[in-house]
Amino acid sequence: MSRQIGSLSALDDKEGTQIPGSLPTVIDAHVHLFPDELFAAIWAWFDKFAWPIRYKLDSQGVIEFLLSRGIDRIVGLHYAHRPGIARHLNRYMASLCKSCPQLIGTATIFPGEKADRDILEEAFQMGLAGVKLHSHVQFFSMDSPEMHEIYEICSEYQKPLIMHVGREPKSPVFNYKTDPYEICGADKVEPVLKGYPNLNVIVPHLGADEYAAFAKLIHDYDNLWLDIAMVLADYLPQTNPPKLSEMRSDRVLYGTDFPHLPYAWDRELKRLCALGLSESDLAMVLGGNALSLFLDSRE
Repeated sequence: MSRQIGSLSALDDKEGTQIPGSLPTVIDAHVHLFPDELFAAIWAWFDKFAWPIRYKLDSQGVIEFLLSRGIDRIVGLHYAHRPGIARHLNRYMASLCKSCPQLIGTATIFPGEKADRDILEEAFQMGLAGVKLHSHVQFFSMDSPEMHEIYEICSEYQKPLIMHVGREPKSPVFNYKTDPYEICGADKVEPVLKGYPNLNVIVPHLGADEYAAFAKLIHDYDNLWLDIAMVLADYLPQTNPPKLSEMRSDRVLYGTDFPHLPYAWDRELKRLCALGLSESDLAMVLGGNALSLFLDSRE
């Protein structure tokens, strides 16, 4: 049974109460944390254009929900949808980290806004362990001068840069103001990887929809990682689903997109664990890769 809001329906699939105790360290490397007013605006957008969100929890509720079910650590992500709010969002994330040692917080910036270096340096001084950008929302070109400034800052401070720069989901279905196919894609990511070899880049959603192209990039470049958020859940329409077993396991991260899910919080975890990966590969994907990326960056 499902209910329809926006473009896609929610699923009423059964959810677990705990992750299996036999699993190694599990880190959800793709969890959204926003102040209440921004969460409310994001939920309204999802209801209208995307899918019904099953877990409408505030930031503290998100953290408590996942930790209480056995997730060991959480990587908190956010993004500034306009200039002038990144500093506030970064301070909010840093305050959450102070109250929860299991939370690995990241910073954000709106590309091209004034004092971007000062904003990011302050965020790093507060202990934030990376930077999150979303091209579909922020409408940036990966080869713009303002983006090169961000690449340089993250390289200098050895902070991972998480960028939603896969082409999907595409407008107009999701009502973006620009066509993601014009500003995103593997061909635009590769020059960044090549030009900034000391910059660790994470592309969410296995680079949807160019799975094969991004799978090749993680084989060719040691400074690229992909997360699996929402791709293995058998929910989104896709014509070329990826085979995780054929990808480089030391460059893939477990992540969910929680709480913006239309299905059970552990749906993707169950499917990941059923793929038949070796114990060592599964341990890297579930948490080992994220530990090496983010904990080293906080030192």
